Amino acid sequence: MAFNNCYSLVLVVVALVSAPLAAGDPDILTDFIVPTSMIGMPPMNITGDFFTYTGFRAAMNMTMPMPPPALQNFTVTKATMMEFPALNGQSVSYAMLKFPSESVNPPHTHPRAAELLLVLNGTLCVGFIDTTGKLYTQDLAEGDMFVFPKGLVHYQSNLGQSPAVALSAFGSAAAGTVSVPVTVFGTGIDDAVLAKSFKTDVPTVQKLEAALTPPPKK
Repeated sequence: MAFNNCYSLVLVVVALVSAPLAAGDPDILTDFIVPTSMIGMPPMNITGDFFTYTGFRAAMNMTMPMPPPALQNFTVTKATMMEFPALNGQSVSYAMLKFPSESVNPPHTHPRAAELLLVLNGTLCVGFIDTTGKLYTQDLAEGDMFVFPKGLVHYQSNLGQSPAVALSAFGSAAAGTVSVPVTVFGTGIDDAVLAKSFKTDVPTVQKLEAALTPPPKK
């Protein structure tokens, strides 16, 4: 019974946030955009280094125990315009996702871009929900690709006993990520509002909040 209640709660959350937003990167009128600190620099001083990102090296070399000694969360290494300034104005970015066994990337959305996921190693179970409430799922093997439409709630999960690695491409230099669990239960929405919205009681809501509320920023 408890599992059914939790499952129903998740479906309600997903339904509330599954409407996509019509947002995207603006077109630029130059070949590329340089950071403010580089404005005025002679063009000959801008080299290939500016267009190179090496932030995935450490992630690719990071090993995951098989199986892990304890339950571990998935990790993501991003290459957005924040980490890789040359992407500003280019309407593209990447993320490397690493999944220890039995780990999950919880339901979330990317409000400014679709996501094209490629499984590099292992297997993943993925899915998304459209604006009619229909759930689309697929089991992916190494070399498979799956597209998550722009703005729709989706997830990835590694249900196996071996690690999995995937690379995601986005049609935005800053696709944005909105975590469904954290957004609903970790941002201070009134407990009574949440309890009524999900047809449960305040103590249940408070348990979810205790697990999902981000630590205060220092």
